[in-house]
Amino acid sequence: MSPFLEAFEGKNKTIPVWFMRQAGRYLPAYQDLRKKYSLEEMFKTPELATEVTCMPIPVLGVDAAILFADILTLPSTMGFKITFDNGPQVQNPIKHSLDLERIHSFVPPDYLKTTIHMINQRLPEDIPLIGFAGSPFTVMAYLTAKEGVGDINHFLRFAYTQTDTFKRFMEVLTENTIDYLNFQKEAGIKAFQLFDTWAGNLRAADYARWVLPHVKKIFKEVDLPSIYFVKNCQHLLSLMDQTDADFLSVCHTVVLGHQSTLERTKKGIQGNLFNGLLYADYAVLEKEIKDVLMGGTRHSRYIFNLNHGVLPDTEVDKLKFVVDKVHEFR
Repeated sequence: MSPFLEAFEGKNKTIPVWFMRQAGRYLPAYQDLRKKYSLEEMFKTPELATEVTCMPIPVLGVDAAILFADILTLPSTMGFKITFDNGPQVQNPIKHSLDLERIHSFVPPDYLKTTIHMINQRLPEDIPLIGFAGSPFTVMAYLTAKEGVGDINHFLRFAYTQTDTFKRFMEVLTENTIDYLNFQKEAGIKAFQLFDTWAGNLRAADYARWVLPHVKKIFKEVDLPSIYFVKNCQHLLSLMDQTDADFLSVCHTVVLGHQSTLERTKKGIQGNLFNGLLYADYAVLEKEIKDVLMGGTRHSRYIFNLNHGVLPDTEVDKLKFVVDKVHEFR
């Protein structure tokens, strides 16, 4: 069994490590592919998506692979016109209640099922595939924006001025997210992470009424080892702890080993080396890795990761160094 999956039961003998956005931009081989193909071609071509998903495993030595896709893959199957090459942009965002009439339920994409099958055939037996989705709130931050680019201000205006439409749309996105993750489960993912990148911009009170009920429903209805990631999450930890997620993935606003909510939780903890430290020299980086590990291993279940995604100009050797130091730690 893999150290990553063993960590969900607290049975791992070494600390597992993987990186958000590990399948992507910082790898020279990925950059070569991007010169030949658009992002949409790479997402929708199983051979290419498989190559990118598996690419970091032998290079970095990480303990899990994460599916090469986008958090807007789901709405792209629901009637939204989305382009990806200059950052995800929604060409037909939701602006008022009538726009909901053109949205349909999730249509399972054959290419994604094929991709997951191909990835599992290629990965070593001890390397599980992590699937993922964006939370309804974070996805909606893109789908309601004026120009289709993620913008919390447009979302807030939408939530406060079109409350009934907002509630209906959140319910639609929640049900479709559940279907999307269960589709990935049936195709062969071994765990999933729900990304809530924008939720940390909210007050705790707004998070509790707008986000938490939907997130709780998703984790309750998708029966797989699960991780919940929220960026800028310090003020939301006690609410995040109310979900059925197995692990909470925390960002750099949290100091592992010194946070009262996390000291009490029964959940596993994932995180949280600041990705900017990958620009530091090796001596500084090694010290910071050890600090994170010392805090993380105060929890009975722990997975090492970054505070957010790998930055595009990160040196590959720095990531290898992190993986080695995590695996050496006792």
